[in-house]
Amino acid sequence: MPDASAPRLITIGETMALVTPAHAEPLATAQDVRLLIGGAESNVAVHAVRLGIPTAWVSAVGDDALGVRVLDEVAGHGVDVRGVTRNPDAPTGVYFKDPGRGVLYYRRGSAASLLGPDDIAGVPLEDAEIVHVSGITPALSPRCAALIESVFARVAAAGGILSFDVNHRAALWEPGAAASALLALARRADIVFVGLDEAEGLWGTADADAVRALMPQPAVVVVKDGDVGATEFDRRSGENLRTFVPAIRTEVVEPVGAGDAFAAGYLAARLQGADAVARLTGGHRRAHLVLQSTDDLPPLDK
Repeated sequence: MPDASAPRLITIGETMALVTPAHAEPLATAQDVRLLIGGAESNVAVHAVRLGIPTAWVSAVGDDALGVRVLDEVAGHGVDVRGVTRNPDAPTGVYFKDPGRGVLYYRRGSAASLLGPDDIAGVPLEDAEIVHVSGITPALSPRCAALIESVFARVAAAGGILSFDVNHRAALWEPGAAASALLALARRADIVFVGLDEAEGLWGTADADAVRALMPQPAVVVVKDGDVGATEFDRRSGENLRTFVPAIRTEVVEPVGAGDAFAAGYLAARLQGADAVARLTGGHRRAHLVLQSTDDLPPLDK
């Protein structure tokens, strides 16, 4: 019999301690801050669990107080963290949100940046229905790039579904390296998430149809266009079906984390057998929650 506790979704990537102003104000002048956690792939995992999908998150943290905090919080949301290791020789990464001005990262040499293929050898990627990674991880170090190569190869060999969020972080890449590397990975994935703005910056694509034309290989490509909406291209039926769903009108407090929430809502809906409109709507609903606060994660009751 199948293991009832086995995750249907596995996410892999770094999560850090997050320092954010308690109110939506600049970091330079904020008097009150909060210590939270944040990371693209664990964000996806937490949202997916909230939507009823058994999910595991795989990573590494330092054997330090911040690592304990990260592990305890992610596990406290119901995510399977058995695939997370604690490295006594490297720290847990930290980042700061500066509302309206972006994010400051302090992650060089972190425990997660030292991950490689051997560190996930015992993780049952082949048993998951979907494995989700992002373009952040291969930019962290050569070892992390090799880890992502291993994930792609193992999932493809097992006939599984590889979900890839482009998640371009310019500060992590050497000048000129990101566009070709991220496009190559996207073309090998089964499901791709990409923002229209980042696609335009990386590859000069002007609209969702141009993004799809650039990457015809994936079965599904989802192009997110901020407060306009999102378009899904799905060729699983043999046709390249195109579905657009407008975004939910939202008073945006802080946008970081909304893309992860969207991916989780979309993937959860897909795993629950929803159609294209419901998949995109599921993504918009989770993004809507995150956009209304300075947190990456939703309130415990949502």
